[in-house]
Amino acid sequence: MTQTSSAVASATDTAQDCKLAVVKTYRDYQVYRISPEDRNRLAIVFDPKTADVSLTYCVEIFEVGGETPSHRHNSAVEMFYVLKGEGEAVCDGRVVPLKTGDSILIPNSGTHEVRNVGSDRLYMLCIMVPNEDFAELIRNGVPDELDEEDLRVLSRTDVLMPC
Repeated sequence: MTQTSSAVASATDTAQDCKLAVVKTYRDYQVYRISPEDRNRLAIVFDPKTADVSLTYCVEIFEVGGETPSHRHNSAVEMFYVLKGEGEAVCDGRVVPLKTGDSILIPNSGTHEVRNVGSDRLYMLCIMVPNEDFAELIRNGVPDELDEEDLRVLSRTDVLMPC
């Protein structure tokens, strides 16, 4: 057996063992506000309850002026990717501007917050590893839903060009 055919056989064996745990669309996301007065909503994509793994993956939607409270995590790192909008992250006093396409990684020791400083909603992918009870905090909040604007952004129909 050649090295290439050996690698293919190994990949094939692995593929047969691979089982997709969860497949979702944006219409399946459960949406919450942590507190009724919050100006941001979290749409859970995957969490320990739905994916049986210690992470929280959500879309965080900030209304104009919305922000997270300043906080830090015991052991989790938090990653953000800006889907649409303008914001800023503050980590240990350092302000970092964020715009569509930007990413930021917050270390587990960083006291941080995220703010929408734009004139429209801010949409961010948020991944926290390990979960550190973040999903439970979200799920204990107030149930909410995605509106038509959210659905356009998450389906990317907001950027389609007419033919």
